[in-house]
Amino acid sequence: MTTIRTELEAKLTERRARMAVLGMGYVGLPLATVFAEAGFDVTGIDPDPRKIEALQKGESYIGDIPSSQVAALVKAGKLHASATFEPLAEMDLVSICVPTPLRKTGDPDLSYILSATEQLAKHLHSGMVIVLESTTYPGTTRELVLEKLESISGLKAGQDFFLAFSPERVDPGREDWTTVNMPKVIGGITAACGEVAALWYGQALKTVIPVSSAEVAEMAKLLENTFRMVNIGLVNEMAIMCQRLGVDVWEVIDAAATKPFGFMKFTPGPGLGGHCIPIDPLYLSWKLKSLNYTARFIELASEINTNMPRHVVSRVQEALNEHGKALNGSKVLIIGAAYKPDIDDLRESPALDVIGLLKEKKASVTYHDPYIPHVEHDGWSMDSVPDVLKATADADAVVLVTNHRDYDYPALLKNAKLIVDTRNAFGTLAKNDPKVIKL
Repeated sequence: MTTIRTELEAKLTERRARMAVLGMGYVGLPLATVFAEAGFDVTGIDPDPRKIEALQKGESYIGDIPSSQVAALVKAGKLHASATFEPLAEMDLVSICVPTPLRKTGDPDLSYILSATEQLAKHLHSGMVIVLESTTYPGTTRELVLEKLESISGLKAGQDFFLAFSPERVDPGREDWTTVNMPKVIGGITAACGEVAALWYGQALKTVIPVSSAEVAEMAKLLENTFRMVNIGLVNEMAIMCQRLGVDVWEVIDAAATKPFGFMKFTPGPGLGGHCIPIDPLYLSWKLKSLNYTARFIELASEINTNMPRHVVSRVQEALNEHGKALNGSKVLIIGAAYKPDIDDLRESPALDVIGLLKEKKASVTYHDPYIPHVEHDGWSMDSVPDVLKATADADAVVLVTNHRDYDYPALLKNAKLIVDTRNAFGTLAKNDPKVIKL
């Protein structure tokens, strides 16, 4: 006997199921292209008309996805784009990949998930599978998404439609682990929801890891990112302690990393960047506060990491003072604005805070980044200087924030009067060089 589930499973294995992705950003576009490459008919939905126009022209706006790939999928009729939600009425599969930022108060901003869910509920029909990918606090899929879908549509999850959570694990710029081969954790609202969603994702992704519930999948993502956040906080504090002890933290870390077991190498830096690590653990902390529990590791690591830009600025101030100059009025060049090397992603980049703090102290700040020609943030804006070597020679101090591979480090070292190196980018080049101050 044919049931909703068996009919849907046949559509999946025969590639007849039609798929939509809500939110065509760093997570949505790679996911859409992977499933389109696997033979599914995929429609990307996003309210940003610039993204829709680009996709319809066969152009990519994400560094990890080449335009040639998008163009080929559009030409083959496998990838479509829409700024409206009407195509959802024809869809069998929907992935929600919308942003989940924090408000200035530190509370989760779930307005994007709520808006997408409300629109989706209007078009929800029997036989539809929905997977939430946006990172959020444990319980969101059941307490918020499920409640809204069922109350608006009158349909029942596990019987009429299927709902699951699968955390995105996108690492922009990474080439060894991509959307197609990154193991994908997935947990359903019911056992049937999890099984159907796992079957769907298994049609295009190499490894799917089923777990018992949506809550386990939600919490797994937060454990991953809390692990990184806390360890980065630990090594950042280690850098501060080593500075006071007069010990090179980078040599300490390299020495510790020779232990073949029981140690995982993390490195200090000017602060946390990207959408996940600085933000996701705070979702968990926020949720636990509602249960009268303080997530102490998260709160402490967040405090240390958040203060790293101030620590960097104090190092710049001290270094200039040693050279007989005040920070006020000095020319300071920031090298690298992206939150990690070799990408154009500025989200939550510590460079933004470092620049803002230097400007507060009346320094004359410029920046260079080969991937980011213009920056606007918190009421200020500036363009990347065109010639990094000339700007380095003109600056009273250079602050290396992001260690892009394209930089000519020997030339930077030769041209600079003073360098604060927050990434140990100059390494042995600067050994015993008094004009290079390490974090």
